Amino acid sequence: MRFRSSAFRAPRSAFDRLVFVTGTDTGVGKTVVAALLTHHLRQAGLRVAALKPICSGGRGDARALRAAGGGALTLDEVNPWHFRAALAPLLAARGEGRPVRLAQVAAHVRRVQKRFDYLLVEGAGGLLSPLGEGFSSRELLTTLRATPVVVCPNRLGALNQVLLVLAALAPALARRAIVVLTAPRRVNLVSRANLDLLAAHVPAERVVELPRLPPGARLESALSRPAVRRALDALARVSARVVSLLPRGRR
Repeated sequence: MRFRSSAFRAPRSAFDRLVFVTGTDTGVGKTVVAALLTHHLRQAGLRVAALKPICSGGRGDARALRAAGGGALTLDEVNPWHFRAALAPLLAARGEGRPVRLAQVAAHVRRVQKRFDYLLVEGAGGLLSPLGEGFSSRELLTTLRATPVVVCPNRLGALNQVLLVLAALAPALARRAIVVLTAPRRVNLVSRANLDLLAAHVPAERVVELPRLPPGARLESALSRPAVRRALDALARVSARVVSLLPRGRR
């Protein structure tokens, strides 16, 4: 379903429209969440893009984000720092003699941000995985003053993993953080209990459960599922206060 762009208002500030997607580990679904939300907000009439500024090994994640953004950016704009070795980006960059500095990455994000209503930035690995010389996703999202979205599989140990990530953030950022739990193949006692246990630590409106998607599911197919759209609506409302951008009937 699409909405007329005239139904939207401009973002209130640059900081209200910048989200940083991180996770409790590598391979937890950060790219899936970032791509789905990007595509979902574009369908709602916003100018949206997603970046993965630094990656090593393949560029599949960056290509997925570029496609979700409708190809508005080149692959090198989505992912300006790519290193061939499938290692932590810091080590891969050193191996190629191309050190990455925090100021460079932040400057690129801010340049791109000026062109869009809403920008998502995906980190590499978990929150504290080193991205470049002396910085991780934590330092980058802190510098950008972005709203953190923490992705975690809803499985045994999820509560501990989420709380460790939140504890690693500055208190002001932790209070704004949104948790996305990606549903397991089958809902079970553990996955149900995690939602209840998280409620003691994170306000309910800042916890979103994303339904499980089949491996390799296309964005259009995923977004045709009402449960997925509802989860993304909830995420959009709370992340960066996007409720100010959504039509009144979607609030």
